[in-house]
Amino acid sequence: MKSISRRALTLYLLVIVFLAGSFLAYYRLATNADKWAMNKANRHLYIDGGFTAGDISDRNGTLLAATEDGVRTYNKDAVIRAATLQTVGDGEGYIASGVQTAFKDELTGYTLTDGIFNLKRYGKGNNIALTLDADICKAAYNAMNGRDGVVGVMNYKTGEIVCIVSTPSYDPLNKPSEEKEGMYLNKFFKGLYTPGSTFKIITLASAIENIPNLEDITFNCNGKNGKGQVQIGEGYVYCSGVHKNIMIEKAFNQSCNSAFATLADTLGKERLTATAEKAGFNTQMNKINGRISCSMSTLKLNDAKALDLGWAGIGQYTTLVNPCHMLTLISSIANGGTAVEPYIVSSITTPNEKVLYTAKTQTVGEYFSPTVAQELKEYMRSNVKNNYGDYRFAGLQMCGKTGTAEISDSEDAKPNALFAGFSSNPDYPFAIIVVVENSSYSIGTAVPVATKVMAAVKNAYS
Repeated sequence: MKSISRRALTLYLLVIVFLAGSFLAYYRLATNADKWAMNKANRHLYIDGGFTAGDISDRNGTLLAATEDGVRTYNKDAVIRAATLQTVGDGEGYIASGVQTAFKDELTGYTLTDGIFNLKRYGKGNNIALTLDADICKAAYNAMNGRDGVVGVMNYKTGEIVCIVSTPSYDPLNKPSEEKEGMYLNKFFKGLYTPGSTFKIITLASAIENIPNLEDITFNCNGKNGKGQVQIGEGYVYCSGVHKNIMIEKAFNQSCNSAFATLADTLGKERLTATAEKAGFNTQMNKINGRISCSMSTLKLNDAKALDLGWAGIGQYTTLVNPCHMLTLISSIANGGTAVEPYIVSSITTPNEKVLYTAKTQTVGEYFSPTVAQELKEYMRSNVKNNYGDYRFAGLQMCGKTGTAEISDSEDAKPNALFAGFSSNPDYPFAIIVVVENSSYSIGTAVPVATKVMAAVKNAYS
């Protein structure tokens, strides 16, 4: 009996080892098969056999990347190549969030079940159509005029991203010999910026939700030598102007730090955080097309003192925002409070035109109530009409908010300039985010970039 028991135990152990080994092998196959298939050592399987990676085109069918005679090539226009590089990606995989890296299996036609069978059958990988408009991206790249930063434009009704420009960039057919910091980073997806006064949109939304008769409150912004200030806790929040006694609409128009620091102090940590988190702060966004992750926007006030809270209310302190998230947030205001998921891949098709994937509009949730969204829209519309100038955005009925974000205590450091806004003209349902790094005040830098880009959007959709 003991002998039989030992044999049975041995058999059980062998079965367990076999099952564990099978599970491990399957797991490794599922997670690494594409890497093994695409390993450089196996290139003879698909290059010598005639395989070429599929095409990447923009929304109008303009080719952004293709393979000719076994060599990956790009659009004939050098500016378009540089303008779309961070989204299309490079052939070497340095730009991790580029389509050529994030969707390499689809472009090569590889599948877990069929391996590279389709590569041999068609002699070509799958084609990917993007939501980008190459001409709008070119206009945005030119508008940045060699400055570092990011521009993003999205249809706030559908979630289609029609423009992503992240600089510095480079021409993939003429790569510079010296690498520049940030040239492999798509800042639209991976960047994090101090929001500056664009965060006043959140502070205003929280005030609308929680402070009765907000429009009747008078805020004090006193000072001298052209600098206003307000005491919050044991210190002061400073303002770029002396606005004296000011009401909320004008305070938003003039971006009065004193007024918005006072609002943050009145609201308190919990209510300001609740509004921000409902609008997507401190929450990881869904991956773009299920593949490309975005950095998370954060508002951390747990350890903030009263003065810290005041600075947070004007978009300083430790607050950080991701451009893709900010564009989603701005789009939700234009869309009555409901946020839609942004996406860049509209379809994937095989060489024989079989549709493998078609993107669909999906909602994220309600960032703001319809009432709050409408009031924010009116305040942002007032900004453009009464401060930035409607003439800058002819025919768009533009709504927006600038931000000048201090990023260093050094007197020589230049701030980042931001603009976030949207067209309320239903013929042009597009929102925009602009960040110009190490710049100056937004009205002279970020707003002109937005003006040129939105003009290109209007031209493309007229």
